Amino acid sequence: MQSVRIYEMPACKMVSSGTGMFGDEKFNIFDEWLSSQKRGLFPKDFLFWAGDGFVWLYMYEDGMNVPNEFEIIDFQGGLYAVATDIDQNTDRELMNTEIDKFLSENGFVRDTLRFELGNIITPPLAKKIMGYEQMDYYIPIKAK
Repeated sequence: MQSVRIYEMPACKMVSSGTGMFGDEKFNIFDEWLSSQKRGLFPKDFLFWAGDGFVWLYMYEDGMNVPNEFEIIDFQGGLYAVATDIDQNTDRELMNTEIDKFLSENGFVRDTLRFELGNIITPPLAKKIMGYEQMDYYIPIKAK
């Protein structure tokens, strides 16, 4: 069984929180806005570390009511290697070893020009039952 999957994200528009930290007023407003969006089959929000804080993204759809505090940006998209683990309890070294082995065996390398993304994939009911959330880790990749 493979523990890494390849996912292609389309180029699209994303609503951006801007750079911040959890607990910041702007992040709280973004969280409230994001939580008010209709939940679909898959989460549409992604988080990445920008070096001096997090940036939270949400896939934009035409006609969406976006608060003025947030910018709509162009998202490049591309191929990602995706691994799943328990949120905030991931052995990053082990995960990276598994991902790099998978990439090497399948003709890919990491694309260091794009940010690694993550999102929580656990629905609230499952979190209540399990007591924790799972997170998908998206590692940008390209052909060797």
